[in-house]
Amino acid sequence: MKRILFGSLLLSSALYAHHGVASVGVGGLEGPGAPIETTASTPLPEGKYLWYMKVDYVNFETYTPASDDEMKRHNYWMYGLGYGFTSYFSGYIFAPYYVKTFDNGEETSGFHDINLMGVLGFAYDDGFKLVPKKESLDDMEDWHFSTFFNVSLPTGSPSQKRSDGTYYDPSVQLSFGKPSFMLGMSATKWFGNRWTFIADTSYNTFLEYTYPDGTSVKYADEIRLNTALTYRLYTNAESKFRVDLNLEANYLNLGRDKVDGVYESATGGHILYDTIGFRIYKGSISAGFGIKTPMWTDLNEESEQQGAEGKEDYRALFTFSTLF
Repeated sequence: MKRILFGSLLLSSALYAHHGVASVGVGGLEGPGAPIETTASTPLPEGKYLWYMKVDYVNFETYTPASDDEMKRHNYWMYGLGYGFTSYFSGYIFAPYYVKTFDNGEETSGFHDINLMGVLGFAYDDGFKLVPKKESLDDMEDWHFSTFFNVSLPTGSPSQKRSDGTYYDPSVQLSFGKPSFMLGMSATKWFGNRWTFIADTSYNTFLEYTYPDGTSVKYADEIRLNTALTYRLYTNAESKFRVDLNLEANYLNLGRDKVDGVYESATGGHILYDTIGFRIYKGSISAGFGIKTPMWTDLNEESEQQGAEGKEDYRALFTFSTLF
């Protein structure tokens, strides 16, 4: 049976002003698709590297005076390198870069904390098994699953200052100050035709850290649940070209941040996004485009949460990756 031809990695990130996480998956010219914001379950091929870049442009609603240093725009780049250690285990390193623009025109910018991720892949066919070294297209129709673990290392700067020499609020600094940890799992089902179903869930937690201005912060735990359908619109085998349509629902549950041991007002809540986009494959290169918008929110003290997750006008997403 013909082997699947791998094309690229999907990388995505979800932000809550100071938060960023990555999700991954592999797609190709044949077989299952890879969505924009949901983690697929296919690991990297053994012995292969993958380089990628992702851009997330966020435009927030603004309704407070320009003298307030609340978020107006958030430009987010993610650079990364992945490697298939075996057919069932892949490792990744992420280097996120932020530019955060406030109502008053000031900005903070720079690299945020480096992230390390490991992904373990399984297939189900009369029982669970680790993803084998070779799979036919028939094998790819089986349910596939993955578990993943992510740790961020405090390599970014937690001490960005305003032009007057005072420190910015910890929520817009470039580091959590201490490691953060994420655990998740995903499921993928390719139906042997043009359709692929993908779902994932994850839990992210943070350690308390005292910033240089003396403020102690424990960022809220995050729970995510994503589902996606991809539809193969067009394939040209001779030119190794494929175009997919992606439709996704992305749910995020945020607790309240703690500041100096007290739960912070105007933080946390529930958000449901929809993401509509396209993914284009050309040989071992892939590019994805999407628009992500909040369809429903239930935020704590919502009118005070400018610049927070759930208060976007929209998010414009772009990914580029290549396998080698």
